[in-house]
Amino acid sequence: QVQLVESGGGLVQAGGSLRLSCAASGRTFSSMGWFRQVPGKEREFVAALGRSGAWTSYGNSVTGRFTISRDNTKNTVYLQMNSLKPEDTAVYYCAAGGWSGGKPSYDYWGQGTQVTVSS
Repeated sequence: QVQLVESGGGLVQAGGSLRLSCAASGRTFSSMGWFRQVPGKEREFVAALGRSGAWTSYGNSVTGRFTISRDNTKNTVYLQMNSLKPEDTAVYYCAAGGWSGGKPSYDYWGQGTQVTVSS
């Protein structure tokens, strides 16, 4: 049974940092990513990476501030978030899957972890 379990969310002041973790169980995945969602808004792409970590992609709003990485020995993906802004407040979701049409294709989702950035 596949499970994705996120952790590391919380409350932080603007300018601060948080690191999210997503531990996958049941199998390994060639693509993993992070998305976020605010109530009433569409889910937003945050970051993604391939199996080796050599390929990464970031959403425009987080480029230069967030870093995605993975530890394949632990089957875990991380999202290091620096210089956090109030507009980064959202529920962050981990996603995992393969590739389709040259792009990541996500089949599994975590339950989400809340990140709140105070001004």
